[in-house]
Amino acid sequence: MADPRFFDNCGPISLRRLCESLGVDEPAGANGEALVADVASLEAAGPSHLAFFSGDRRAEARAAFRSSGAGYCLAPKGLDVERPHGCVLLLCSSPSHAFAQAARLFYPDSGLDRWRHPDRIDPSAALGEDVELAPGATIGPGARIGARTRIGPNTAIGRGVTIGRDCEIGANVTISHALIGDRVTVLSGAQIGNPGFGFATSPSGHVKIPQLGRVIVQDGVEIGACATIDRGALGDTVIGEGTKIDNLTQIGHNTIVGRHCVIVAQVGISGSCELGDFVVIGGQAGLADHVRIGDGARLAGRTGVTSSLEGGIDYGGTPAKPVKQWAREIAAVSALAKKGAKLRDE
Repeated sequence: MADPRFFDNCGPISLRRLCESLGVDEPAGANGEALVADVASLEAAGPSHLAFFSGDRRAEARAAFRSSGAGYCLAPKGLDVERPHGCVLLLCSSPSHAFAQAARLFYPDSGLDRWRHPDRIDPSAALGEDVELAPGATIGPGARIGARTRIGPNTAIGRGVTIGRDCEIGANVTISHALIGDRVTVLSGAQIGNPGFGFATSPSGHVKIPQLGRVIVQDGVEIGACATIDRGALGDTVIGEGTKIDNLTQIGHNTIVGRHCVIVAQVGISGSCELGDFVVIGGQAGLADHVRIGDGARLAGRTGVTSSLEGGIDYGGTPAKPVKQWAREIAAVSALAKKGAKLRDE
C-alpha cells in the first residue's frame, strides 16, 4: 500500500478487469465484480489487496505466503504451498511480471518525482520558523520543512517529503518519497528516495517493478556526500537513529539499518537486508540481498557478506568469517605458497 502523500492510486479495479489486463484467467467461482483496492506486500496485504508470491523456496518467504491476509494473490502455476485462508489465487507463469503490470495499473505515475507547479516553493508546502533556503533550492507540493532547517543550493525536496527540525541539507541533494527526522545531516550530492533496483527478468528482457515504498530516516542520522538510499518496493527503507553513513555508500530498497550504526565509504548494501544496532561496516564491504547482521557485529573493509551473521563478532574476508579464523586461513595459504616456492627452487 503506497503512501498517498507520494503516490496517486487509480483504483479500485474490478477483479475481472484486472485479470483481463494481466492476461490471467479469472479464477473459477470468484466474483469478477469484486473490487481490488490496491497492491501490497504479503505481510501488509488485507482482504481488498493484491499481493504476489513468486514461489520462493526460502522458509521465511513461504511462511509469509501462508500467513498472508491478502484477498488476492498472484502465484505460479503448479504451486506446492498451502494457500492463505480466504485468498483468491491468480495463477500465472510469472507472478513478478504480472505484479509489475498490476502495480502500473494502480500507479501509472510512480516513477521519478514530478514537479507540478512552476514556483520554486510550491504554495502547498509548509516551512517552519527560521528555515533557510539557498539559491536554487526547490520545495515540492505538500512538503513540510521543520524549524531552523537549512537547505543548500540547487537541492530538490519532492512532493510530500517531511524534514524535521534543525537539519542540514547540503547542495545538489535530491530527497523524494521520504520522511526525515530531526537533527539530520545530509551532505552534498546525496540522493534519497529514488526508485529501488527492482526488475522482473525473462528471456525477452527486464521489466521495471514500480517502487511504491518510502525512505524513513530517524533522528540524528548523518548521510555522506553522494550516498544513495533507495526507497522501498512496497514497504520502507529505514535508517535508524544516530546512524552515520559515509560518502559514496549505496543502500538498497527495503533495507533496515539499526540504531547508531557506522557505515564507511563505498559500502554496497543490497535490498531487503537487516542490520542490528551498533553494527560497523568497513569501507568497500558488500552485502548480498536478504542477509541479516546481528547487533554489534563489525565487518572489516572489503568484507563480502553472502549469508546472515551473528552479532557481537568481528568478521573479515569473502565470504565473511570471524576475523581470527580468516587471519589463520590467510596465514596458512601464505605458508603453503612459500613452501611451494621453496620446493620449486629446489
